[in-house]
Amino acid sequence: MFVSRSICFTHKTYKEKLERVNYCLERVNLAGNNTKYPSELSGGMQKRVGIARAIVLEPQYLFCDEPNSGLDPKTSILIDELISSITHENNITTIINTHDMNSVMEIGENICFLHEGQLEWSGTKDEVLASENENLQSFIFASPFLKRLRKAALK
Repeated sequence: MFVSRSICFTHKTYKEKLERVNYCLERVNLAGNNTKYPSELSGGMQKRVGIARAIVLEPQYLFCDEPNSGLDPKTSILIDELISSITHENNITTIINTHDMNSVMEIGENICFLHEGQLEWSGTKDEVLASENENLQSFIFASPFLKRLRKAALK
């Protein structure tokens, strides 16, 4: 005989849960959007809903996989700022897997560079610029434009 068990992640009342959901939506600048379907939301709004869903149970860790993929540069900056502020406000350890070097250089505190599945380099964003690790440099500063920016920054 199969017995179904209800999984309970919280012992809050319905009212408390609703208040928490509304707070999280408000926190990601989506107050009043809790009745919309995903198809009614823009890409940036969908990303923010994802963040709200991730923080609703007040986690200690927040994992973000390519949080800015598919977003325009301006919206990407807003998502970065949102992740950074939520991380600091709630004292959460946030791990971001990304290829977006703007995000890495803006909000990264402890940066790890993986190459062929192995930890190749780790350090701070200031150390990224000065690093002599060839794989790191060829990945981050792949374009001639970014190579010129790095050179100018190191002068």
